[in-house]
Amino acid sequence: MIDHTGINVTDLARSKHFYASVLATLGYTPHLELKDAIGFGDGDQRAGKDPGGDFWISLGDPFVPRSHIAFRARNAAEVAAFHAAALAAGGRDNGAPGPRPHYHPGYYAAFVFDPDGYNIEAVCHSGA
Repeated sequence: MIDHTGINVTDLARSKHFYASVLATLGYTPHLELKDAIGFGDGDQRAGKDPGGDFWISLGDPFVPRSHIAFRARNAAEVAAFHAAALAAGGRDNGAPGPRPHYHPGYYAAFVFDPDGYNIEAVCHSGA
């Protein structure tokens, strides 16, 4: 349903480094760099898909309140890699990798605050 989405960040270079490190664990890379924005995508080049990517960071005032963004992981190993990469890149822990059965059986996720305070998540729905 959603073609692409994005957030505003205060330091584009810092956020590019953070998201390039973190999203690489899920198969995403920078696809298009503009003066004040960077689009990340998963490499899927199907006809009709935005070649610029489906997640964007743009230089600007961060949203208030901060958005929550959940990125799809294929399995628990990707969730753990996402969490570790985020912490190594300067993110702050907001929930270690693990099951979250209060959402639904099989919900496995990790949560981190990015450099601007957005709560980002990696989640798979097939459990550990």
